[in-house]
Amino acid sequence: VAIGGGPAADAAGRTPAGGAMAGAMAGGVALPAHCRAGRAKARPLALWAACLVAPAGALYLPGVAPMEYAEGHKVDLKVNKLTSVKTQLPYRYYVLPYCEPPTIQESVENLGEILEGDLIENSPYEVQMLQNASCKFLCSLVLTEQQKAQFRSMIDDEYLVNWLVDNLPAATRYVRRGSNQGTTYINGFPVGIVRNQRYYIHNHVKLDLKYHASPDEYEGYRIVGFEVEPYSMSQEADGVVSCKEVQYPAFELSAQQGQKITYTYDVQWTESPIRWASRWDVYLKMTGGQIHWFSILNSLMIMLFLSGMVAMILLRTLHRDITKYNELASAEEAAEETGWKLVHGDVFRKPRHSKLLAVSVGSGMQILGMSVVTLLFALFGLLSPAHRGALLQCVMLLYTFMGICAGYVTSRLYKTFNGIDWKKTTLICAFLYPGIFFTIFFILNLLIWGQKSSGAVPFSTLFAVLCLWFGISVPLVFLGAYFGFRKANIELPVRTNQIPRQIPAQPWFIHPVFTALVGGILPFGAVFTELFFIMSSIWQHQFYYLFGFLALVLIILLVTCAEISIALTYFQLTSEDYRWWWRAFLSSGSSAMYVFLYSILYFSSRLQIEKLVSTLLYFGYMSIISIMFFLLTGSVGSLAAFAFVRAIYGSIKID
Repeated sequence: VAIGGGPAADAAGRTPAGGAMAGAMAGGVALPAHCRAGRAKARPLALWAACLVAPAGALYLPGVAPMEYAEGHKVDLKVNKLTSVKTQLPYRYYVLPYCEPPTIQESVENLGEILEGDLIENSPYEVQMLQNASCKFLCSLVLTEQQKAQFRSMIDDEYLVNWLVDNLPAATRYVRRGSNQGTTYINGFPVGIVRNQRYYIHNHVKLDLKYHASPDEYEGYRIVGFEVEPYSMSQEADGVVSCKEVQYPAFELSAQQGQKITYTYDVQWTESPIRWASRWDVYLKMTGGQIHWFSILNSLMIMLFLSGMVAMILLRTLHRDITKYNELASAEEAAEETGWKLVHGDVFRKPRHSKLLAVSVGSGMQILGMSVVTLLFALFGLLSPAHRGALLQCVMLLYTFMGICAGYVTSRLYKTFNGIDWKKTTLICAFLYPGIFFTIFFILNLLIWGQKSSGAVPFSTLFAVLCLWFGISVPLVFLGAYFGFRKANIELPVRTNQIPRQIPAQPWFIHPVFTALVGGILPFGAVFTELFFIMSSIWQHQFYYLFGFLALVLIILLVTCAEISIALTYFQLTSEDYRWWWRAFLSSGSSAMYVFLYSILYFSSRLQIEKLVSTLLYFGYMSIISIMFFLLTGSVGSLAAFAFVRAIYGSIKID
């Protein structure tokens, strides 16, 4: 799905290292190209994996049905925000001195588009179906010194112009030279270029529009491709506009007063065999797709092997323990008894900061529910790239509605701790973590607003977000808590002693810090590869649509979190340390620390962000992602360990 809208390659046509995404599917879903190719190769495993990337079908989804144009019919060219990977601050298209229509009209946007900073407006470009045009004059403007400085600043920051035709973003094709020859595409085209400290503006564009016709199926023509070739030209000579390119680039920003810039464009229509359902393939297919496939499969195999090994060790050891404990022991053997059976009277003792633990687990289940349902929608093709902002809007709404899940899980767990202050616990659940997220978001929004960027969310939208929180999420948290507290306590297999047992001296490798550091490595390893592509889609403004793989990685992540928490809890209990509640949460939740550390590595090695506000923006949003990952993995580990402890103490005889 579209996350942002920027470059997939640099100006020389090189894609960022590892930015290799294969996938295909748009609103009207048909069998993707890579699935059709896989069928011919007769590789069952490869075909299964390929088809996992995008679902197949023949339905057109609401709002993304194809539009047919008659010959000569007007085709709207709309303009979107100016984007940059170097600053991560989008700007309105008309902040630069471009030709404006008589009245500028903004397109209706959804919540996701507004939060992403999209600003879609009309333009003065006149395009008619199948009507070619050459050197069509748009307008001439006299540039002020301030406007020239603005152009120079935008070119230095590598800003890209984003246009839309029939909901298709403009793509620029680059030819790669050298041994790896071919073509690659970026989303949008550069404002201008710098050569030898001289600035050149792209003031002429060639609009290469592709159409598909099938008279047997429908009348008219469908637009299936939109490419832009930008040029820098000095068109006007002696009052006559001419688009003969003498050399590239030609239009240089000079120091002279009252410099005039002329904007012109060409329109070229070309028939294409690409069907409407496959028209997004150009945007979704990047070079080097094999890297992604092999790294994902490699990650899967390693994680499955490690998970199997942990499960086998636990099952064999546990089976031996339970058999030994259930044998009739003599008085001498009972006196010498060691291991996890000894702490049966303390294993379900209420942990310190039990309210915070219950709230954290509940919030983690809220995020897990949101993630699973979002992925299901994506797998069914309901979050197509044609729906800009759909993914973010879906995530926001689902997080709001999953408040009922947070309230229910929090109340059930808090009741297990025999807690009585349920009102305070529910209030903390409703306001603690959403409050942290909103505070970070609000501070970042103020910084973006200070930069006069279109990425700043208007206060009306902030009010709408607050209405979602206070008007829907908070009542649902209380509703979930009401149902949770009404249910009977979770039955525990053993009673808790009134006097806590003394904990013997622990070996260094059972120390909480060490177990947390070790425990977080495995879940992070499960998502490491996919994390790279997700971060590239967010911060490099690429399209992401490998939701099949993402679902697979999520399952592996959940299994790994559960097993690592169970394993470390078991080792802790065998050392006669019954303080496992927080340890189980932190042992898998610590993987979020590795996610944040990886984001620092990604920032220094993959991004060229230099401005302070852009740096704060990056680390602010990555901290939100890391906290959410901490809650998700920690809650899964904690609940898995709870189920495990209940199971093992329920299977032994207690005198």
